[in-house]
Amino acid sequence: MRPAPGPAVAVVLAALLAGCHGSSKKASGPTAVPVSVAKAVIRDVPENLEAVATVEPTETVSVTAEAEGRLVNVAFTEGQNVRAGDLLFEIDPRPYQAALAEAEGMLARDQATAENASLQEQRANQLASEGLLSRQEHDQTLATAASTRASAQANAAAVETARLNLAYTRIKAPIAGRTGAVLVHIGNVVKTGGDQPLVVINRMDPIFVSFAVPEQRLAAIRAAQGGHGLQVRAVLSGDGEPVEGGRLTFIDNQVDRATGTLRLKATFDNPKGRLWPGQFVTVRLTLGTQQGAVVVPGTAVQPGQKGSYLFVVKSDQTVEQRPVQTRMADRNELIVEQGVEAGETVVTDGQLNLVNGTRIQVKEGAGGAPGAAGGGH
Repeated sequence: MRPAPGPAVAVVLAALLAGCHGSSKKASGPTAVPVSVAKAVIRDVPENLEAVATVEPTETVSVTAEAEGRLVNVAFTEGQNVRAGDLLFEIDPRPYQAALAEAEGMLARDQATAENASLQEQRANQLASEGLLSRQEHDQTLATAASTRASAQANAAAVETARLNLAYTRIKAPIAGRTGAVLVHIGNVVKTGGDQPLVVINRMDPIFVSFAVPEQRLAAIRAAQGGHGLQVRAVLSGDGEPVEGGRLTFIDNQVDRATGTLRLKATFDNPKGRLWPGQFVTVRLTLGTQQGAVVVPGTAVQPGQKGSYLFVVKSDQTVEQRPVQTRMADRNELIVEQGVEAGETVVTDGQLNLVNGTRIQVKEGAGGAPGAAGGGH
């Protein structure tokens, strides 16, 4: 029977055991980096073209006066929707009513004179045929009758002019639309031909959305158009629900050489007034659909000095850095044209701690359903 080791031997053995544990811990390798992942999937993706756009009314009319006088009535409220023909303003009609009455009186007088001259003309014709009236007297009677008829016709035109001027004192909406601020108020004297409008009316339903695209996209747009209007949607700032149903209705007939862009317009039905003139929106023009595209979350792709790249998770739970060529699918996804195959798993969060060959550990709840981001920056 061996004697028990002394205290010195016990200390040496404890040190050796501690060294063995430390070596074992060190040999286990570096700690895995926690990341979020997602699958690259195959999907039919709409081919979209996005641009910043400005909302424009389909019609704008600056309402001005066609009769001079003092403004006596404003028949609408600012910001009101009006129909074509609705009364907007009234100018004091009394001077025009008096002018009309005067013109009508002169017309009645001249019509009576012309009627009498017509009877004299008939008698003169009868007497001349019987040889009882000289040629000179006959010609004078005919000239008098013609002159009175002409005077009556001139006064009839004056009556119509006076009626038209009186009608101009009631200013009506030339188009349907929404009124702006009242620029001339009751009591002011308005004049014709002035630069100051009384009010501006914008037609807002339907409404235009105007935007510019690079001239290089013209061929793709025309090819996709194919004789029918391309679909356009508008995304409003602060509003999560886009405005659907827009139709591409205008392509400018020349390229802006200063900017290298082409002006386009889409027409939207706007019964609820979600689009407002002067508003900035983002439009998305759908050119078609790419069949069977490989799609990854946008957060998977990182910019690098040599181009875009992402990390693909290998079967041994290490990552491989790959260069990729991508283009936009929508706001949250990218189409990978080269570098990743469908079904491969890509890292969507935690890339800053990765290099080629780094071992990873998928965060709990971030296993990445196909196409899901599973996390983000």
